[in-house]
Amino acid sequence: MNFISNIGRYTLSLIRSLGANVLFLLQILALLPQALLRLGLVIRQMYFSGVLSVLIIAVSGLFVGMVLGLQGYTQLAKFKSADVLGFMVAASLLRELGPVLAAILFASSAGGAMTSEIGLMKTTEQLEAMKVMAVNPVARVVAPRFWAGVISMPLLASIFNIAGIIGAYLIGVKWLGLDNGIFWSQMQNNIDLHYDVINGLIKSFCFGVAVTLIAVYQGFHCRPTAEGILRASTRTVVSSALVVLAIDFILTAFMFT
Repeated sequence: MNFISNIGRYTLSLIRSLGANVLFLLQILALLPQALLRLGLVIRQMYFSGVLSVLIIAVSGLFVGMVLGLQGYTQLAKFKSADVLGFMVAASLLRELGPVLAAILFASSAGGAMTSEIGLMKTTEQLEAMKVMAVNPVARVVAPRFWAGVISMPLLASIFNIAGIIGAYLIGVKWLGLDNGIFWSQMQNNIDLHYDVINGLIKSFCFGVAVTLIAVYQGFHCRPTAEGILRASTRTVVSSALVVLAIDFILTAFMFT
């Protein structure tokens, strides 16, 4: 009975958390006109959450592409079909690995920092001070960070994909000696704009909404203590990774089946 009651308690907690996040998202969306009037804040947050994440995204994408190129060449050479290496790597990155890995990296870097920053503002009572001055903290603090993350995520995923393709090119063409023209022509002839590129961007946009929402929600509702901020940042990274994988499964089922 204790096992069943624990399952029920965790299920109810998950449903309550999901409902609270959805209500928080609706509150942010309702403040969209105010966010548009504060484009300077959004652009500033895009620098902190997007530009400062470019290095880790690009380097990670480069090495992922190099690994895919090396493993793909090893497997395809057995069947004497290594010429399709460029297409195989590009398809893997654009459809799955690029959006998913970029979102997880974004959550671990920018997402955790976003949660800690908002949590620190709550701990030092800056959010309460805004309410006293008749300033909506959701509109002033949360909304710009949310929209900055949503806009930055597809751009970061694109950078990850480009770096990954360059990594595969370095391994396949420069190191293993594949023909340069065949590498790029196979990719150009077989990659479809809507099926591969657009669907990948849609995925990254959805991941951006989910990851950024979790980050700002955890920061805004964390306990105003050092331990509370730490736990909120940890929940942001862990929850974001699980949610990204779950959303990826759902979107893949609709897009590629």
